[in-house]
Amino acid sequence: MDPALFSRAELLGADDPAAGEGFSAIPEPEPLTSHGPAVVLSMCNQKGGVGKTTSTINLAAALAEYGRRVLVVDLDPQGALSAGLGIPHHQLDLTVYNLLVDNSVSTEEVLVRTRVEGVDLIPANIDLSAAEIQLVNEVGREQALGRALYPVLDRYDFVLIDCQPSLGLLTVNALACSDGVLIPMECEYFSLRGLALLTDTIDKVRDRINPRLHLTGILITMFDRRTVHARDVLSRVVEVFGDKVFDTLVTRTVRFPETTVAGEPITTWAPKSAGAQAYRALAREVIQRGR
Repeated sequence: MDPALFSRAELLGADDPAAGEGFSAIPEPEPLTSHGPAVVLSMCNQKGGVGKTTSTINLAAALAEYGRRVLVVDLDPQGALSAGLGIPHHQLDLTVYNLLVDNSVSTEEVLVRTRVEGVDLIPANIDLSAAEIQLVNEVGREQALGRALYPVLDRYDFVLIDCQPSLGLLTVNALACSDGVLIPMECEYFSLRGLALLTDTIDKVRDRINPRLHLTGILITMFDRRTVHARDVLSRVVEVFGDKVFDTLVTRTVRFPETTVAGEPITTWAPKSAGAQAYRALAREVIQRGR
């Protein structure tokens, strides 16, 4: 194992109550004989810069390596997910915006195949910024994304929705059609404060719109094991959320900015790196929890 790759158990020690079971407890997923219906996960955090898009791209690629068919949905007007997969989203005539506001547009017309085998994309660009205004007076406005995704769920094993860094109507749309929420979180104090607001929103959506919604897990990203602050925040998060915190930790590395420029996931750009191994370990945990 790459010496830069750590689990909670290795970092905190087996006797620490925040320690997980380690990577040895995460089984290799069994191959699939058929696909679907998809488990829909929202990659959500109202704080920006915590690694949502990076995690969406690399988790999708790692899931695909394990034989899962994955659909990623760009629900951020910045279009970072689309750009990160090498899609020229500014040149597209049809995006997720059209799916949300125009019932005559089919999901098939918007789907884009990415260069990652087994991963398809519903792209976004700046047009999406107008969707919240147009949807606000619509009947069932929280269900617009769910209606668009429903026809294709049977062909995928996972749908990952990359949400924008806010808790507005677009994010509520994602939560309304999701089975679970995966929260990427930087291990620092301000991210810890925002978790309470986000979990409160998840509870409200579950109570009022989507009873099956649950917290799939919290992913610690950009972890710096050299700082006492990062370890303290990690211990506090696990103290509050327990097993909901993934055992996999994604540490800081220069490889991730490189993959953004290259327009491909770290699993193919640097397949033996600690980052690639971390997202493969995360994929195994997600598959296990998805059962």
